[in-house]
Amino acid sequence: MRAKSIKGKTLEELKAGFKESLSDRFKPTLAIVFLSIKQDRDAVCELFNREGISIFGATTSGEFIDGEINEGSIAVMLLDIDPQYFKLVFQETGEHTTFENAKQLGIEGKKAFSNPAFIIASGWLHIDGEKIIEGIIEGYGAEVTVFGGMAGDDLALQGPLVFTNEKSSVKGLLAIIIDEDKIGINGIATCGWKAIGTTKTVTKSVGNIVYTIDNKPALDMVMKYLGVDIDLDSGKDVVTHIGAYYPLQLERENVAPVMRTAMFANKEDRSLICAGNVPQGSQVRFSLPPDFDAIEKVLEECNELKDEKQPKADAMIMFSCISRHLSFGIMMSEEIKQVQQVWNAPMVGFFCYGEFGRSKTGKHEFHNNTCCVVVLKEK
Repeated sequence: MRAKSIKGKTLEELKAGFKESLSDRFKPTLAIVFLSIKQDRDAVCELFNREGISIFGATTSGEFIDGEINEGSIAVMLLDIDPQYFKLVFQETGEHTTFENAKQLGIEGKKAFSNPAFIIASGWLHIDGEKIIEGIIEGYGAEVTVFGGMAGDDLALQGPLVFTNEKSSVKGLLAIIIDEDKIGINGIATCGWKAIGTTKTVTKSVGNIVYTIDNKPALDMVMKYLGVDIDLDSGKDVVTHIGAYYPLQLERENVAPVMRTAMFANKEDRSLICAGNVPQGSQVRFSLPPDFDAIEKVLEECNELKDEKQPKADAMIMFSCISRHLSFGIMMSEEIKQVQQVWNAPMVGFFCYGEFGRSKTGKHEFHNNTCCVVVLKEK
């Protein structure tokens, strides 16, 4: 299987890159398209539709190929994967719940292949992250392989969406179901964040809303513990940035912690609205802002994956949380470059609002503030 990554800040640049990619008789069958919500999505789809290329697409909050980060652009990976080895499935939350749609994905995978793997992207379904994983497991079984990310919208937080050749939706759930008997897929969800302070207890929460931590208002706890003064009247970005720098780590026995980022705060009841569920009774710790040690930890886990499961790759996909980009700053391009160099294969990726994948010691689940790396190799 061959793969090529192309990019463009304009449709014309993308067309030029696409034309050049075909010059050596390369005939892609699948395009993984990550683009800014500001781009002309229909025109981009038409470019690949004319060539009969299937599209797996999501809007972003920044996109990249290899280590080159852009905002407001288009990043594409072209694959000449045998059409018999994959199936695209698009679901939309509406008449059916997200869980029911995800369950149907699992059932579709079981029907399509004896050993399927799922690469997924979702629209504005951030509070349903766990339901997506739970649904796929319900439909297929516990030993399922799932990696992916939630679409972004340049941090507007209004309506990220997923799309394929003829369909798109803010409430969409899109999957590439791949035959693992033909295409090897491995991945890792890793963050490298260091926990600080003592363990605290979420004493009141409902879904993704945290009301109290150690019986104190969650927002006040964050402000006091971290020594920050948040002006809630100055805009939604303030809390988003604080959550990016100081995410919560949900501790669990014998498995890696899962990260949760505070996206909004309610100044009336002093609650925090996170980008994923935080069960009442959870044990949590705050995190230090990242440094190069965090990147080293990510690289260590990627190298372990290479040595133990996936020595070579035809293509790489990275789903990296926008919170990492906000908190890492200029270090972010270094992380992407070094991860790409682990396998030295073509890469495409984007900054998303949540990630799906399996941590080193955990199960497949929904993450925040995490880097999810997926590696593909034809057998």
